[in-house]
Amino acid sequence: MAMARAFRLRNSLSSSPLLHDTAIKSLLLNVGCSSWLYCQLSSPISFHSSAKFDLTDLTQPHLWYPNARKKKRNVFLHMGPTNSGKTYHALKRLEASSSGLYCGPLRLLAWEVARRLNNAKVPCNLITGQERDEIDGAKHTSLTVEMADVSGEYQCAVIDEIQMLGCKTRGYAFTRALLGICSDELHVCGDPASVPLIQRILEVTDDVVQVQYYERLSPLVPLNVPLESFANVKKGDCIVTFSRQDIYKLKKKIEAGGKHLCSVVYGSLPPETRTKQATLFNDERSEMDVLVASDAIGMGLNLNISRIIFSTMKKFDGESTRNLTVPEIKQIAGRAGRYGSKFPVGEVTCLKGSDLPLLHSSLNAASPVLERAGLFPTFDLLSLYSRMHSTKDFHPVLEKFLAKAKLSSDYFISDCEEMLKIAVVVDELPLALYDKYLFCLSPVDMNDDISAQGLIQFAESFSRKGLVRLQEIFTPGTLQVPKTQNQLKELESIHKVLDLYVWLSFRMEESFPDREVAASQKSMCSLLIEEFLERSGGYRPFRKGQPTSQWLQKKYQKREMQKYFPEINVESD
Repeated sequence: MAMARAFRLRNSLSSSPLLHDTAIKSLLLNVGCSSWLYCQLSSPISFHSSAKFDLTDLTQPHLWYPNARKKKRNVFLHMGPTNSGKTYHALKRLEASSSGLYCGPLRLLAWEVARRLNNAKVPCNLITGQERDEIDGAKHTSLTVEMADVSGEYQCAVIDEIQMLGCKTRGYAFTRALLGICSDELHVCGDPASVPLIQRILEVTDDVVQVQYYERLSPLVPLNVPLESFANVKKGDCIVTFSRQDIYKLKKKIEAGGKHLCSVVYGSLPPETRTKQATLFNDERSEMDVLVASDAIGMGLNLNISRIIFSTMKKFDGESTRNLTVPEIKQIAGRAGRYGSKFPVGEVTCLKGSDLPLLHSSLNAASPVLERAGLFPTFDLLSLYSRMHSTKDFHPVLEKFLAKAKLSSDYFISDCEEMLKIAVVVDELPLALYDKYLFCLSPVDMNDDISAQGLIQFAESFSRKGLVRLQEIFTPGTLQVPKTQNQLKELESIHKVLDLYVWLSFRMEESFPDREVAASQKSMCSLLIEEFLERSGGYRPFRKGQPTSQWLQKKYQKREMQKYFPEINVESD
């Protein structure tokens, strides 16, 4: 919001296209711009011609974080395969610290760490894009990596799954956390393939870097025999495939044999539902003794898996169908045989014998060394660049900036295709640049028609009135248990729209005031999806004498409607 204020202040400072260094420095201090940018802008800048200071020079991103640069951090790299105890050791240091942060790639991991610390009598807040759970007296916070605080100071911080700094879409968030968190100790966990890159990146920070390597705690045995038939599926198996449609096909085939019922886990399921499905699979008392899942099981869920079975070794990555990479195969296969579980020895195989050579060679190979880390310009830079080019349209600003961006060989610009799609939409609306930037950062899948339409309607309402009421596009109390796969997919999309509303409400609270309603309806979506999954497997997780989830759903729905919309007349049971 600081830079949105900057535009107004800038216009009041001078109507001239030439703003001198004293004016700029005063402006940036008033709006709280980063001290790095403040120091760099020490000469006159013409916003209508080339600047002496090159805003597109991104070759020294470590200087974007002056707080962290003031401290000589002790950085500990905990490196090893899945199920090696690397994160466990880092979290023990976090637990023992007087203040700290945990930065994870998934909400599920942030939830788990917050729960763990609070259970250990270490008060811990939870902050994700869609949640704020603040604990009285807490000096620790568990959060998703995009929410990492680079302005505060901590005794200890943990960054989990650091190899994701090479992710083409989210890598920039891991780079930001690695360079920007100001802590005495920084514990970084992940794949050993990331070590050389991290060491190069931190050479210029004056940090002290130590590397600790870990070995897997329990054996992982690659089998020489494929599964071949679903008749050979047994309790504790996890069959992995890479499309939602295939997950339900495999579930149906396995359950048709009459021996097993299947839990399912995949990316577009709400996180709460994924957790519930994992819990049912892990529970000895549950009939759901087989898991059918996508690569969403690769991180974030504790699963008691005996054997991983790859139904295919290919996946569609959004652009083309390709073979799984070595890191992908290792990450998924490593979920079998969790240390301390009822299956201490893990096994891994494939459905088809023709896929076994790729599986075996990948498990024996070292992961390719990461060459570059993701990077993305700060809003400070983009907003000044827009002023220099006299435009408030975000799409051309971002496109031109990235085309001219200069990088060192250790970095790449994160893929912003989704941001550019959103920018095309919001540039049609009378919005401030910062508001456009927020909408472009929002967690929306523009390839999902319902999600995209939700964002468009939110942005249009916000631009017209500055206020977005949920009832304008969604009527609470109208959700139903899906009866078909298409209806299930639609409900998952509705959950995404409600999730988007909650995300926006944390950034524009006065303009999106119905957060509690949206959150309650998100919970309803999860309940209805769980009901569908129960029905599709012919399974009820409730014991005798307990109400069915259908009854609970109706009860919950009526209670929530009365709570938020007292004017609606709802019959009592």
